[in-house]
Amino acid sequence: MSKGIVLLAAGGTGGHVFPAEALAYELKARGYSVHLVTDSRAERYAGKFPADEIHVVPSATIGSKNPIRVIKALATLWTGLRSARKLMTRLKPVAVVGFGGYPTVPPLLASTGMGVPSLLHEQNAVMGRANKALAKRVKAIAGGFLPENQGEFGDKIVMTGNPVRPAVLSAAAIAYTPSQAGEDFNLVVFGGSQGAQFFSAAVPAAICLLPNDLRNRIKLTQQARVEDKDSVVESYKKLGVKADISPFFGDMAERIAQADLVISRSGASTVSELSVIGRPSVLVPYPHALDHDQAANAAALSAAGGASVIKQPELSPKALSALLADAMNDPARLEKTAAAAKATGKPDAAKRLADLVEAIAAGTSVQQFKSKNEGVHP
Repeated sequence: MSKGIVLLAAGGTGGHVFPAEALAYELKARGYSVHLVTDSRAERYAGKFPADEIHVVPSATIGSKNPIRVIKALATLWTGLRSARKLMTRLKPVAVVGFGGYPTVPPLLASTGMGVPSLLHEQNAVMGRANKALAKRVKAIAGGFLPENQGEFGDKIVMTGNPVRPAVLSAAAIAYTPSQAGEDFNLVVFGGSQGAQFFSAAVPAAICLLPNDLRNRIKLTQQARVEDKDSVVESYKKLGVKADISPFFGDMAERIAQADLVISRSGASTVSELSVIGRPSVLVPYPHALDHDQAANAAALSAAGGASVIKQPELSPKALSALLADAMNDPARLEKTAAAAKATGKPDAAKRLADLVEAIAAGTSVQQFKSKNEGVHP
């Protein structure tokens, strides 16, 4: 017999849906029925998401200054709110969890207005706009990188971490052994589409500046856009660098586990996976992120000693080449950085988050939850 329905609300992108999916598996293992509220974009994930039902509720973002578009967006939100209220009345969920993105707004407005225990999960070190708009209304905010007891909503924040994929948990079991002088140096480079484009030009130029003895040690995995792949492959061929270049790697978690050093953007999922697996990295935050969330995510890992951070405008081929040379010549420092990264990782994030959901559903306050769980999670 089900312990009740937990309703998860998430925007239709992987960054929002994947943590919700990890929580859904954990909640179902604990005996709950799970329903997902999202928008039509998430249909591509529907086959994998372990929901008993998936509901699409109308929603819109008020990002335009055009008054006609604003009126249309408000009308859509009102329609979504009415639809969400009907859904709450029919399902009677024991808790509602929002994972960010504008499709979470109507269901969270409905649940909090109807007194249903509700909480948010924020992946990043900077709260997204939808979550920020809802933060006053919910009982708790689970944070991937949000610091507890700081800022306007600090008293509601519980640092659960970001749930990660099973492949990442498997990769975390592989110990880090840094490359020594004369040995292959496994370098892994990846990012989103914009990150891949920038790295396709920056990394070959930096490797070109390395002394021959260091360049000959590099064994490279690099993500590159389809339109850039051939030129990147040709660049490394000319340099004599062993390189595996692809727009997508299905085994990226395993490749990270084999890496001596990672160069990447600093999205919340990336930083969480690097931490759980425990690998040293050079993080280059995407400079055009609306809320500068990638810079904040990178700063959180850097502050713990688990990564180096460099701004994209400062990442000249000469600067990156110097970073690589320093890393390759100092395996002891890389080992220390890897350990620091792993110390910040939260492989049990899905369990932590499920614990918080159950507590909020039972009427436990954030303060009571923190007191009860102090010392339980390392």
